[in-house]
Parts: sequence; C-alpha cells; structure tokens
Amino acid sequence: MQQITRAGEPLDVAGTLPAKGQAAPEMTLTNTDLQDVTLDTYAGKRKVLNIIPSVDTPTCAMSTRHFNELASNLADTVVLVVSADLPFAAKRFCGAEGLDNVETLSTFRHPEFREAWGVALCNNPMEGLCARAVVVLDADNRVLHSELVSELKNEPDYEAALAVLG
Repeated sequence: MQQITRAGEPLDVAGTLPAKGQAAPEMTLTNTDLQDVTLDTYAGKRKVLNIIPSVDTPTCAMSTRHFNELASNLADTVVLVVSADLPFAAKRFCGAEGLDNVETLSTFRHPEFREAWGVALCNNPMEGLCARAVVVLDADNRVLHSELVSELKNEPDYEAALAVLG
C-alpha cells in the first residue's frame, strides 16, 4: 500500500503506478458520449494520462486547464483526463472552460482502473476517487514517465511529464 497526503494527513493508495519502461495496464473507461474506450481507441498516438480526483476541485481544474494549453503543441499526442466524475459533469466543465484539447474519461463504470493503475484512494473518506498522478505513454503504450503526486493538493510536474515527449 502506497501513501500520499492531503493537507499533510496520510491517505492510503492501493495498487502500483505503472513504472517507466513497463507496458501500460489494460484499461476501459467511459467517455463523454457514454462509450467505453480502451488504449486501442488511441492506437498510434502518444498518451498523457492526467489522473485526478475530480474536475470540481481547484487543483484538478487547474491541471486540466494547463494540460489543455500544453496539448495544443503536442504532435500525435492525446491528453486524457481521468477521474471518477460522471461524463456529464466533465463535459460540462470542459465546455464552460472552453477546453477542447483534452479528452475526459470516467472511472464510474470501471472502478478496476483505479487499482490496476495504482491510484485507488482507499481506507479514507476519499475512497472511490483517484489519487493525482500523471502517466505518459508512447504510441506502443510503454510508460515513458509516471508520477504519483505525493500531496493531493499539489500540481504534477508538468515539465517532467512533457520532457519525455521531446
């Protein structure tokens, strides 16, 4: 069991975040059209997974906005914002913010994602949500970069995540 903190208080996180060089675990998530998608949906593209608890929190909203801005400069790359938010809420957020360079995906029908990807908050009031993490995959779904953010209120290291995409 891994641990992160929220305002300095420890939170348990189940699973193990995929490590650099590993093949990404399988995943099925739900998009804003209520369709299930997998890594194969984005075949041939590099993928930046911005994994967050909810777009309804300030840091999550900020990281989604920031990755949206950065994504416009990334060739052959898709930015996937993964959370437990319902697809309707994520779509509404992106629409209201004018964010069209990221795709939001939900774990609401696929809770197995959280543990398989090492981001399952558990044994605390935030159980059922994802810890904040960034995983960058190449076009063949090999992990180029992974970061489990140690303090939930902190933003990820954007520069390190994007540096591996050259």
